[in-house]
Amino acid sequence: MSAFWDASAVVPLCVDQPGASEAARLLEAGAPVVWWATAVEATSGIVRSRLADPQLLAAGLQRLRGLREEWREIEPSERVREIALDNLRSFDLRAADAMQLAAALVWAEERPAGHRFICNDRRLSEAARTLGFDVVSFY
Repeated sequence: MSAFWDASAVVPLCVDQPGASEAARLLEAGAPVVWWATAVEATSGIVRSRLADPQLLAAGLQRLRGLREEWREIEPSERVREIALDNLRSFDLRAADAMQLAAALVWAEERPAGHRFICNDRRLSEAARTLGFDVVSFY
């Protein structure tokens, strides 16, 4: 069963942090579907995790590269942009989160019921839940 993964849920797949084992378990259900910019957001999260050991940082970035070979990306489009603009008017979201949610809606063909949204950001999780996604968080 595929699921849409927000960048906040991808980072624990790459570095040891709270929720890492739950993220790994969820990944077993199928390859993630992600927004086009998730690699950038996840790289930022991995680097910001302040790993003291350069080898741990390199390993985290290597795991992200491996995930990128498996996942499916929702590409930028006019529809994603329009939905993101609507999301900003409807929810208290940052721009990147509005784009994540818009990409998930495009993936779900704008019918989120029955579609899994994996996310560790409280505001984004609540917006996705309000729209009808089955939200899974492990924060």
